[in-house]
Amino acid sequence: MEQIFSLKKLPFLASLLFLLLAGFSSIAQTVKKIDYESDRTIKNEEKYPGALILSKVDDQVHFTHQGIEVWADQAIHYSEENFFKAYGNVRMEQGDTITMTSSYAEYNGTTQFAFASGNVNMRNPETSLQTDTLFFNRIKQQAFYRSGGTVRDSASVLKSRVGRYFLEDDKYSFASEVVITNPEYVLKSAQLDFYSDSGHAYMYGPSTITSDESTIYAERGFYDTRGDTGYFIKNSRIDYENRILEGDSLYFNRNTNFASATNNIKVTDTVNKSIIRGHYAEVFREKDSVFITKKAVAVALQERDSVYIHSDTLMVTGKPDNRIIRGFYDVRLFKSNMSGKSDSIHVQQSTGLTQMLGNPVIWSENNQLTGDTIHLKNNVKTEQLDSLLVFENAFMIQRDSVGGFNQLKGKEMYGQFTDNELRQVDLVKNTETIYYMRNEAQDLIGISKTLSSSIQILFEDRQIEEIYYFNDVDGTLYPEEELPPNARELKGFNWRGEERLNSVEDLFAGEPPYELVKIQGIPLPDKEEQFFEERVEDDLLLNEKSRLRPEDLQNRAQDTISPEQADDTVQEIQTVPQQDSLVRPRQLMEIRARDSINSPRPKKSPAPGKT
Repeated sequence: MEQIFSLKKLPFLASLLFLLLAGFSSIAQTVKKIDYESDRTIKNEEKYPGALILSKVDDQVHFTHQGIEVWADQAIHYSEENFFKAYGNVRMEQGDTITMTSSYAEYNGTTQFAFASGNVNMRNPETSLQTDTLFFNRIKQQAFYRSGGTVRDSASVLKSRVGRYFLEDDKYSFASEVVITNPEYVLKSAQLDFYSDSGHAYMYGPSTITSDESTIYAERGFYDTRGDTGYFIKNSRIDYENRILEGDSLYFNRNTNFASATNNIKVTDTVNKSIIRGHYAEVFREKDSVFITKKAVAVALQERDSVYIHSDTLMVTGKPDNRIIRGFYDVRLFKSNMSGKSDSIHVQQSTGLTQMLGNPVIWSENNQLTGDTIHLKNNVKTEQLDSLLVFENAFMIQRDSVGGFNQLKGKEMYGQFTDNELRQVDLVKNTETIYYMRNEAQDLIGISKTLSSSIQILFEDRQIEEIYYFNDVDGTLYPEEELPPNARELKGFNWRGEERLNSVEDLFAGEPPYELVKIQGIPLPDKEEQFFEERVEDDLLLNEKSRLRPEDLQNRAQDTISPEQADDTVQEIQTVPQQDSLVRPRQLMEIRARDSINSPRPKKSPAPGKT
């Protein structure tokens, strides 16, 4: 019995067949044939079977295919394979944005993949790329080279061994021996993303920016190659002629020779052997000045001992041979055998003069010195204390072993140091003393109260050894029981021993813990898919008649542009001045978050700080 097969009885199968046929039809429609125009067309089946030889007479051979146009002096066109090879003065244009010239080119209309060689030059409105060989994937809108290339824009020349250009993002990704040359500097990096529309460069891995004035190093950073400003994180530092600036994040403006740093700052003076630390700093190279705050501390590195100065804010100004350090607000000073406090401080390194201003106090061994102003003189050659001067209301206190206080008071005081120890003190004008007299067995004899025109005190083993009174001496030795406690203190007595600094850690005693500003990290580059796709054996990116072998169209590990390994770099928000900060003393406590710098790496790169 004959059976009749009808699709009407199998509606599901009919629908499936319809969809498959429709799918094949749409695929066939997307693969368009290459159109061409040629002054001369020749067939040579023996040498080029299945191909047409196209040649220029008056006009170049002209190909068009889905928004791309190609001109050449001569071409071999394989119509069935939808493939051509072009020779001589090749020019390829895509819309009004991309133009590529070369000596030779190949193009597959099915895969929309092109290859060019021989003095290749690809241009867009902002940049031009020169290389020996270039691969161009029109579907991905990406170009790739791995034999060395040079990109030129209005400000710089960029070179690398491997490069990839993303047309939609107007971005280049460079790897291996990346070098940017600018009239003002040379930038080198292990890996770099460059946006040609903005001139923004993002550096990954060890990178340096070298100029006549400075060398910048960072392992992740951002640089505006046209605006000459940058932002650097991860082991970042700036080396000037006589200073080194380090910090968790650095901002740099080449136009104004200005730099700022945030978190874990270290500024090293390589000439004067001093270091300043803190958590926010500004450096003005042309003014030879540094401003630093947020747990600021200066360390003068001396051969035998180091001097530490801490205050709310520190400023260092002047040329290397005449540096001046200024400290403002709650100044604290410490060295192994001396410490002190004042409202402000002024240190001139060339003369060794330190001026402590505003309620100053110095503790040297078991002596306390106070006055309206205290000057310390350091021997710049031996790096040892030489002398001290106390102006107005000079007062020296030394605690006695029984609990009382030896006191010396005058209008002015002059002290001499030997081997960094106080040896002699002279007080002048209206001097007064209270002194606990003892015999050789250190038994208390009595308490002496004396007035005179001037006094000289000699020290031995950090104790008062002898006291000499000069002119108009008027003194009385009281038995201890005859001098009541309220008469054992001179007018103006103020013992501040509880404030004394006994270690470096005491520089920050009583201050709340400082919470570091959260740094905005620079995102890692996107993990891009491989440029050359894996294809089946008979589905080639170009054509079996291509100059290239299939293995030439394979990804190679040494040419892969991949994201830098993840690290611990914080990727939060940071506040960093982006303009030159002309700091004045009254503004030192009012650092404004007026210029934030954010460095995201978006598809279209805006200037940092914009969203």
